[in-house]
Order: sequence, then C-alpha cells, then structure tokens
Amino acid sequence: MREFVDEIANQFFARIECDGSSFDEKNLVLELRSVLPAYSEVIINPKVEKRIVIMVTKEYHCLGDALIRNYFNTLNANVCCVIGNYDTLRELTKKYEVPFYHVSHENKTKLVFEEELKTIINEYEPDYIVLAKFMRILSPEFVSHYEGKLINIHHSFLPAFIGASPYRKAFERGVKLIGATAHYVTNDLDEGPIIVQQTIPVNHTFTVSDMVISGKEIEKSVLNKAMQLVFQDRVFRSGNKTIIFE
Repeated sequence: MREFVDEIANQFFARIECDGSSFDEKNLVLELRSVLPAYSEVIINPKVEKRIVIMVTKEYHCLGDALIRNYFNTLNANVCCVIGNYDTLRELTKKYEVPFYHVSHENKTKLVFEEELKTIINEYEPDYIVLAKFMRILSPEFVSHYEGKLINIHHSFLPAFIGASPYRKAFERGVKLIGATAHYVTNDLDEGPIIVQQTIPVNHTFTVSDMVISGKEIEKSVLNKAMQLVFQDRVFRSGNKTIIFE
C-alpha cells in the first residue's frame, strides 16, 4: 500500500495492490464507500493489460521503441493500431503486424479530420491514446472526448519551450540542459499534468542537429517510463499535477 496526503488540496491518495482469489468488485466498492467520505472516488482495476492506440506523424523513434516493447510483451499494453496523418510509418508498423491507418489532415477541416480519427479510435475502444510525436494540435472537443486518455511526449523540459521547434529555441537560448516531458493532454498546449521528465547536459559545442539526436533518446525513455507508470495504474491526477506511486 502506498499513500499520500496533499495538504494544500486537502486530498488523500492511496494505491493498494494485492493478490487473491476472485472477488465481488461491486460489493467491495460499496463497502469501501460506506467507510470513506461521501466525495471519495474509488477505482478498482483488476485489468492488467491496457488497450492503446498510437498516433504518429513522421518521426519513427518513439513508435519503433513502443512497437518493439509491444512485440516482446514488455509494454504492459496491447497496441491495437497506429494512426498516422502521413503514410510514412506504415511499413515500420506492418513489420510488427499492427494495423496502420493513414488519415491525412490535408485539404479538410479539423472537424472532418478529427471525426475520421475518432471513427477509427472508437472501433478499438482503447484505454489510452499515445501521441508518439503526433505533430498536430488537437481541438478542445477532441481532447474533451478522450479526457484523461491522451498521453503526449514533448521534446523539451516543460514548461520551457512550449510548442514547435524547442531544440532550435534551446540552442538559441544557449541552455546547458535539454530534456523531454511526457504529460496528459489538456486544452492548454503542452501544459497538461506532467507524468515523467528527464534531462541530459549539453554544451556550447552542440548544434541544433546534435540536440535533436540526443533528445530522441530521452524522448523514447521518457515516453516508455510514462506508459509503464500509467498502464500499471500508478498515476493519479490532482488538478494539473500528478501523484505517482512507483
């Protein structure tokens, strides 16, 4: 059992993991709620393997890492399909026998584009949708529709360098650290609750290209760590923060 009291928010969080024979989940929830405050939220999740959909654009490193882990059953999830707004990563995805859908954003409204995305996503009923370098800004309606299910990897140590071209911005600012951040998606661009962050040192000899190459390694690592934590039900959201029981 792990627990935490957020004195500022006046909230108590607990995660209990136990082994045992089958149980009546409904009655257990009722019993727990009978002894807890009326506003308490009780979640019992015996489901081990999560169902996920991965959304991509053109960059392969995060997708490739996730597909390898999925192939060797170390992702703690089942990749149901991959959706790309370009066709670039179809062949990579096919190598791992995962369905790939090309949904172009070009020459159509955002509403039409996102409705096409939702049609495919809803077919698979995923627990989570992972944006593995999906380089499109999603509408508030789309984000609200999948509230709490969208996980993004951003190539900077947030809140620094929000939005596009963070490595270029980092280079121009002369930073001594670059990083990556995995976070839940909200309507505020790159400002959702942070799950995992990591940094590496850089110096004056690093070009933008050097930063990009080094950054890709931490992006893979950070996204994988975040997925492991979320898929094992170790992450609790509290406002715009997370409580993580590792």
